[in-house]
Formats: sequence, C-alpha cells, structure tokens
Amino acid sequence: MTAVLQVENLKTHFFTRAGVVPAVDGVSFSVNRGEVMGLVGESGSGKTVTGFSIMGMVDKPGRIVGGRILYQGRDLANLREREWQAIRGRHIAMIFQDPMMTLNPVLKISTQMIEAVQAHVHISKQAARERCLATLARVGIPSPAERMDAYPHQFSGGMRQRVAIAIALLHDPEVIVADEPTTALDVTIQAQILAEVQKLAEGSGTALIWITHDLSVVSSLADNIAVMYAGRVVEQGRAATVLRHPAHPYTHGLIESIPSRNKRGVDLAQIPGMTPPLLDLPQGCAFRPRCPNATDACRADQPPREMPTGQMARCIHPMRESEVAQ
Repeated sequence: MTAVLQVENLKTHFFTRAGVVPAVDGVSFSVNRGEVMGLVGESGSGKTVTGFSIMGMVDKPGRIVGGRILYQGRDLANLREREWQAIRGRHIAMIFQDPMMTLNPVLKISTQMIEAVQAHVHISKQAARERCLATLARVGIPSPAERMDAYPHQFSGGMRQRVAIAIALLHDPEVIVADEPTTALDVTIQAQILAEVQKLAEGSGTALIWITHDLSVVSSLADNIAVMYAGRVVEQGRAATVLRHPAHPYTHGLIESIPSRNKRGVDLAQIPGMTPPLLDLPQGCAFRPRCPNATDACRADQPPREMPTGQMARCIHPMRESEVAQ
C-alpha cells in the first residue's frame, strides 16, 4: 500500500541564544490511507514539534534543517507560506489540543466555518453553509442549524472540540494531524470523540496522526505506534505488537506507568529520573541515565534495528519476554 504521507529523517531545530535545540532529530515514519498512526511520548519528546513541522507551522527561532516530508510524492519541507496556504486545511488539516486555538471567540461558528470552506473552494455562501451543516452532523453536533449561529463560548469543551474536528474535516483532507485533542475532556466525552474520529477515518480513508502522551488512548485507536524520546523515535511498529511486546525500556516504562495496570495497594510504577534537557543530551542513547538495562555500550549512538517480534527499536539491550511479562 502506498503511503499518503512519508516523513524521512526529519530534523527541526530551534536556534536559541543558549544553543541549538534538536527538538526533532531524525524522525521517520509513514501513514497509509485510512490508517491511524499514534505518536507517543512524554512532554518535551518532540511529538508536537513533529506535528507542527508536518503542517509547516514551525515558528522562529525554529526551522526544518533536514529530511523530507512527502505528501503524495511531493516534498513539503521547504515550501513557501503561499504554497502552504493551498495545502493546509484542504489536503492536510490539524486538530489542536485547545479548540480555542482554532476558534475565534468573537465570531460565530457559521462565519468561521464558511470562511474556511470558501478559502479553498469557489462556491456560494449558501452551498458552503450546507457543507458546514453536514459536517457538524458528522461529528455529532445536535441541531447543527441552530448551533452554527452560536459563538464558541456558548459550547461546552467537548462540543467546541467537535466543532474544531468538523472544521478539520470540511474538505475531507487526506491527512489529519491531531495534537492531543481530547486531553482536556472528561473520559466519557473523550471516548465518544475517539470512536467518532476512528469511524470517520475508516469511512473517508483519511490518514490520521494522533499525537498523545496517553498509551491507553492509542491502544484502542492506532494501527501503528511511534514512541518518541528526546526528539527521536525509539520504537515503532504495529500497535498490538509494541503494546504487548515492548522492546525499548522506555516504551516498557510508559506501559507499566499506566494506572490501570497497577494492583490495588501497590505503588504506581514510575520511570526514574527526568527527560534530559535537549541542550545537554547524554552521550549515545538519551534514555541511558534512566534505563535499568544501560551499560557502557549505550554511550555509542544506536541505529534502529528490527526486533524478533517485528517492530523497530533503537536499543542495544531490548527488553526480554520474561521482563515484559512481569
């Protein structure tokens, strides 16, 4: 199957007075039509900057310094803003963590959605309105004709996020980048939106990149998972394989720290230490100071290699099956 989007050795650095920050350092993955790619990691791992890089939305002092972002064979890494305007929103869309980053608080939902349609398609205002109504209904907004003339503050958090998702879906884009869009929502609304997004991806064939720190979310949503740490992908493969047989100690630590995995009365498992500052990364494997399997050999840079269970992992001392089963 041909990938809709391929990210090849992407490097996005921030040039600060303190030094160069390698926020994204050689990230590679691909996503096919109708697939969901889960991009997972702690805060500061580089997953959100990866998403912004794909959208051409990295602000100064950051910029893409290497690699390619191939959308249907076209490299987007060095497009000018005018060229991006023809792609962003129509072919590749983004759903932000905070819907208020998408919605203007002083404009009605109808105004914002109709403008989003007419920015890319030359149709009448009435035709644009009909498209907006149909899209709001797709994401489960009740009485869409009435809600279109409301302001963002008149919606609950969950409904605002549904509107943001609807705006991303207006042009049936081939790729959607979702940056933790359900983090601020309660569990019930989160489950509803996850189910709807998955159904929409399957029904329309949209390729979805779901950025999150929550492995429990991607376990029920993603087809493939890429685990990021300190700007790099440390493990990547089919979701079921990575979650059942984690090879990288960092992935294993993330899975073990999920509260639902702990027994009653047993302390919550934690990964010792903290994510290192990107301006002062340790030599070799960035996870080495926190890793229970680390040896002096980990001071050398480790390329990704295929594990017996099928996924790729950047580790010289991968987890053994006996350790994973514990």
